[in-house]
Amino acid sequence: MKRIQRAAILVTLAENLRARGSWCGETHIQKGAYLLQELLGVPLELEYCLYKHGPFSFDLSDELTSLRADKIFDQEKQPYPYGPKLKPGEMAQKARELSPKTLAKYGQHVTFIADNLGDNDVKALERLATALYVTREGISGDDIDARAARLHEFKPHVPLDEARHAVERLDKLREESEMLLAA
Repeated sequence: MKRIQRAAILVTLAENLRARGSWCGETHIQKGAYLLQELLGVPLELEYCLYKHGPFSFDLSDELTSLRADKIFDQEKQPYPYGPKLKPGEMAQKARELSPKTLAKYGQHVTFIADNLGDNDVKALERLATALYVTREGISGDDIDARAARLHEFKPHVPLDEARHAVERLDKLREESEMLLAA
């Protein structure tokens, strides 16, 4: 995927998340992009690793900085101790105009992710994205309790009951995403 196409998807994701009540900080974009790529197969071509708050892409972090410099994204500063919110910048519309086929092809994918993540806080996003990471790892198979235990092993601060809930929620999203992808 070309950079401008990825930018159009990311800025559309941010707009959709904000429209659904999301704080829309970098963590929200990180986890939304991870789910777009790994759950729905949107070829964002980002490498992720398991990091402090779940799957994280240093490439995406650098890209968001670059997109702010290109005025595709802008920051909305927040009072301490909160980080900035991301919002479309003055060149966001141009990015969308240059990528109509990409947005037509993946628009439903972006909407699906925004609908399912929009009202989540960063802790819920961490649990859900890590549940997907653990599931894609494949070590624990499809067993809910085994995947929850693996999530808890990676993230000891996440209680087992919350890890289990995240895995169950992921499985529901996987089921719903299969219907989206089949359409």
